[in-house]
Amino acid sequence: MQLLSDRILNMATSATLAMAAKARELRGEGKDIIGLSLGEPDFNTPDFIKQAAIQAINDNYNSYSPVDGYGDLKEAIITKFKRDNNLTYTPTQIVVSTGAKQCLANVASVMINKHDEVILPCPYWVSYADIVKLNDGIPVEVKTTIDTDFKMTASQLEAAITPKTKMLWFSSPCNPSGSVYNRTELKALVDVLVKYPNIYVVSDEIYEHINYAGGHASIAEFDEMYDRTITVNGVSKAFAMTGWRIGYIGAPEKIARACNKMQGQITSGANCIAQRAVITALNESPSRVQYMIDEFKIRRDLILDLLSDIDGFKTNTPDGAFYVFPNISYYFGKTLRGKTINNASDFSMYLLEEALVATVDGEAFGNPDCIRISYAASQEQIKEAIKRIKAVLV
Repeated sequence: MQLLSDRILNMATSATLAMAAKARELRGEGKDIIGLSLGEPDFNTPDFIKQAAIQAINDNYNSYSPVDGYGDLKEAIITKFKRDNNLTYTPTQIVVSTGAKQCLANVASVMINKHDEVILPCPYWVSYADIVKLNDGIPVEVKTTIDTDFKMTASQLEAAITPKTKMLWFSSPCNPSGSVYNRTELKALVDVLVKYPNIYVVSDEIYEHINYAGGHASIAEFDEMYDRTITVNGVSKAFAMTGWRIGYIGAPEKIARACNKMQGQITSGANCIAQRAVITALNESPSRVQYMIDEFKIRRDLILDLLSDIDGFKTNTPDGAFYVFPNISYYFGKTLRGKTINNASDFSMYLLEEALVATVDGEAFGNPDCIRISYAASQEQIKEAIKRIKAVLV
């Protein structure tokens, strides 16, 4: 009898975590690796949030929390949705989870049946496809290119829909491309979706505040989509709270209740101290973390300028998040320092071994012609990393 389940044997390892592990391994061997693979802000959690956590400890918050989150945290989330997204939710439509990734896993578990199709505009975040497959769904990839800023068009969406289509999952701002769908572009997608009332949407908005385009639009703002959209968000990125592990959804009540039921059997409530800190984070104006966004924009402009000086890197200008997603297919078939580059995986590994710079190959994101480079690193690290990359490509 087979020891491990087919489920786990068929599941891919997270490419971002695998590259981070490889980089740590090389650092352990004494190599000076610059890590541009992980999507993790290099800022510290703001002091006003840390103080709220300390106060929660002193106030003896140490017991199990409600499965779907503390009531006053849910009220803070409701206030945030109204203030930032013009979305109105009730407490029974909110579920707090251990990070946005658990939110996605919950939604997939309660909504996807065997052979249901889920449309994924490519590139997409690495875990989407495997979360769908874990729940016996079928990922349907819609290819986009750098020439369209990696955004899916309305005609592409319509062409991907079949009688088996259950959901559409996408992120805006997008991980890994940094692309941001504006209101006009979302309206074009909505005009297609209104013709298919049984299709639901997961809108992953975890990078909402890391936005250089002058405003964020949520697809749930459209009246036709409010009752068919699960809006996923959290505090990991904009508040530099990756390790605090708090995410949340705003969703139709029936779906939220189902996620609550699922979570009650898997993890129960999220960390109680982190929840208390998030109340403070969300009740404050987003302007409290604007200094991070301003610095990310400076870094974006810096890395785009540096990459423009390297032959074979084709980039767009990302309007959000903290990644660039250059097309590097120019190098496919070439031999560099005795190593043949057949694909983006080879290229990414070549940069790690020869330039000592960790990136992530685009195949894991559904686009095998690109690599993802995170600029959630200091300006000095970015300059040194691109200098090293350029040196090993001549």
